[in-house]
Amino acid sequence: MKRGVLLFLCLSALIFLAPSLLCADEQTENLVSHVLESFDPETRTTDWLVQGSKFVTEGFPKQTYVKAWPEALYGANREGLDLQALGAYFKFDRKGYNYIEFIPVTQDENGDTVPNPIPIPGRVKNIDLWAWGSDFDYYLEVHIMDPRGVVHVLNLGSLNYTGWKNLTVNIPSYIPQSRNYAPYLEGLQLVKVVLWTKPLESVNDCYFYLDQIKVLTDVFVSRFDGDELTDPEKVDEVWGGVE
Repeated sequence: MKRGVLLFLCLSALIFLAPSLLCADEQTENLVSHVLESFDPETRTTDWLVQGSKFVTEGFPKQTYVKAWPEALYGANREGLDLQALGAYFKFDRKGYNYIEFIPVTQDENGDTVPNPIPIPGRVKNIDLWAWGSDFDYYLEVHIMDPRGVVHVLNLGSLNYTGWKNLTVNIPSYIPQSRNYAPYLEGLQLVKVVLWTKPLESVNDCYFYLDQIKVLTDVFVSRFDGDELTDPEKVDEVWGGVE
């Protein structure tokens, strides 16, 4: 074989293999189901604030945790677990594209309520939640923030049904979750869930309940000497207080 031909074949092999080596984590998967928020007292991730848009009736929305659950998820709960869902009671002064926001929050050092986005582990494939509908022609969105701080709005679908239903949306591939340099993984965060009313639908005496927000996510990470320094918690521990 001529030397030029041999060199050409070697270069072709390198070009073919290189993407596989660089994207090992993208090809090896360890998919797990991870609950971001249960709303149950013992495992609740954070506090939640329910607030309405401009034309929400004064004194609304009202929010509470209610002892309720999807039977498709927990059955009749014969074990007597303390299961709860987040409930909202709302009305608006006029029809239109009104909205109700369900926002994870916490209190800062001054006691003020501030947003508290929920970190999502791994490379997320999809996100799902349980939503209780009462035949109103509304629809639901989930807002996800990428590592650049860009918020992406994903439609979970209509609430025009009765009772509990599991709503799911896939995470589009255009939302970045990794980069070419260590630490490779750049996780997403759950910013809020938003319920929208449609212009022709009634907006009086509306009840809505939300339960178990969950993701299917790939948590596989290639191991290497010093990989602990790429762990997000370790990065924050080392650099969080450095100015």
